[in-house]
Amino acid sequence: MESKTARFTVLLDPRKKKAFEKLCAEKDLTPSQVVRQLIRGYLEDHDVDFTKEVLEDAPKKG
Repeated sequence: MESKTARFTVLLDPRKKKAFEKLCAEKDLTPSQVVRQLIRGYLEDHDVDFTKEVLEDAPKKG
C-alpha cells in the first residue's frame, strides 16, 4: 500500500455517485479503495510503471 497520498477530485452526476457509494458499501469497500483499484488496473493495462515514475517525480532532498 502507498505510504503517501494526494487528493484527486472527481466531479460526477449525483445519481452515479449515490449508486457508486451504495455498491461500494454492499461490497464492504470505501469509494476511495475502489477508485485506487481502478486507477492501478488502468495503469497496469497500459503498461505504465507507476512505482518508478513516482520515485523519479519525487523532490530531491538535500
